[in-house]
Amino acid sequence: MIKRALIQLSSGVLLGMAALTAQATDITGAGATFPFPVYAKWAADYKAASGNAVNYQSIGSGGGVQQITAKTVDFGATDDPMSGEQLDKLGLMQFPAVIGGTVPVVNVEGVKPGVLKLTGPVLADIFLGKIKKWNEAPIQSLNPDVKLPAADIIVVHRSDGSGTTFGWTNYLAKVSPDWKDKVGEGKAVKWPVGQGGKGNEGVAAYVKQLKNSIGYVEYAYAKQNALAWTQVRNMAGKFVQPEEEAFAAAAANAKWDSVPGMGVVLTEQPGAASWPVTSATFILLYKDQAKPENGRTAVSFFDWAFEKGAKTASDMDYVPLPKDVTDKIRAAWHADLKADGKPLLK
Repeated sequence: MIKRALIQLSSGVLLGMAALTAQATDITGAGATFPFPVYAKWAADYKAASGNAVNYQSIGSGGGVQQITAKTVDFGATDDPMSGEQLDKLGLMQFPAVIGGTVPVVNVEGVKPGVLKLTGPVLADIFLGKIKKWNEAPIQSLNPDVKLPAADIIVVHRSDGSGTTFGWTNYLAKVSPDWKDKVGEGKAVKWPVGQGGKGNEGVAAYVKQLKNSIGYVEYAYAKQNALAWTQVRNMAGKFVQPEEEAFAAAAANAKWDSVPGMGVVLTEQPGAASWPVTSATFILLYKDQAKPENGRTAVSFFDWAFEKGAKTASDMDYVPLPKDVTDKIRAAWHADLKADGKPLLK
């Protein structure tokens, strides 16, 4: 069935705009702050094209899962993909929407964006509270030409349930046995040190305000807030800058069909150009749509984003999904989404 749907969709757009938007339908989504900048821009452009409004609430991945589970939104969004067992239990389908990167950001006098070099083990030790000052040997030895202060490091982390935190802690657990044993990974963890900010917005704001601080945010937030991001050493031993090419390199060999709901984790991927804290962000929809028009509008929005929003995503330092992946997503929409026992999409 999916193969047949893929053939039917080979021409590109899943459904004609006229068929989906003959009557304006406004929808609401909630969840991950990671993709909020691009979702907001897509929503504005989509409304101009279709007349349909998409109200996306940037409340964190944990909140997005809670809202879709409670059926108070038309779609949920999470950077921490749900397992196949969870999806089946709740009657949800999941698909990736866009790819991006999480970056360490610092506020250290004289340190400009992209100058400071850090490794995964050093980042883990900073967030564990083992490295306490900026000029300690593990940091200074990586940056012999950078003047670092003998100042206490202020760690900033997320205070809410966060898919960005999942990606960040998943990465730290892969590169630091100590972090894996003492803290582990998840949307929310027991932080050894530091103070919390709500959303990528909150972490960015704290780092911008607090001298000698370090945090982690999605790359678009670092750029929008003029924060100094760092280079990070990847699996191949290369120090790389966070940029679209590095995120794309990490995602290049992703095996999207290897896990249910295409829930691939892209941290610490091989390749000399790969950014080590890359991730996809995911959308959650009920397979059985209680409000068919809302469901069709949600599909129309993401179909439009895949077809017309790729350049916008690139311009905002995200990585659009490859066409073969969006074709699979469109086929899954046709195969899995129902309303009153009948296919949602004609």
